[in-house]
Amino acid sequence: MRVDSVTLRATVADFRKGPGEALPQVAFAGRSNVGKSSLLNALLGTNLAGVSKQPGKTRTINYYLVNGRYFFVDLPGYGFARTSMTQRRQWGAQVSAYLQEERRLRLVVGLVDPRIPTSPLDADLVGFVRQAAKPLLMVLTKADKMARGALAEAGRRIQRDLELESAPLAVSATTASGCRPLLTAILTTLENTNDPGQGA
Repeated sequence: MRVDSVTLRATVADFRKGPGEALPQVAFAGRSNVGKSSLLNALLGTNLAGVSKQPGKTRTINYYLVNGRYFFVDLPGYGFARTSMTQRRQWGAQVSAYLQEERRLRLVVGLVDPRIPTSPLDADLVGFVRQAAKPLLMVLTKADKMARGALAEAGRRIQRDLELESAPLAVSATTASGCRPLLTAILTTLENTNDPGQGA
């Protein structure tokens, strides 16, 4: 996939108030501070996604229209420590509802930081996606922060912990390593599920 144009189309608290076009959606989900916004900027070649050192900055659902054909959807990060339990439950319920109810959703890109232990929240995300019967692509972020051997071992650990069929892709927003294979994998999934009017 080549990104020729990208526009921030909507920022909403409730996905039901998002864009109404019948275009395929690719959702990006992950633990707070996993590098989701940085990765989106690297993939899209833009600085539209706000980046912060404070976990949990993305508290809304942000829709980026890519090439006028797809929406990349930035979901709120989970597990942010500086927010109330009530807020965390609300955001968790909103994300799970999106995964279950959004019929235009064609792929969930799940992001994991390979430098830290696999979180039960990561396992919850995988469970939510499987329950919703949506395709899932797991990705290791911040790949430039680890030596190649350690990164490979982390990939095997995460594949085992989350019971994944294949090893996750490794990407770096800093060096752009792995970004092209990730875009290719996204496009392949979109081409294989090209009717956004039907359920997954």
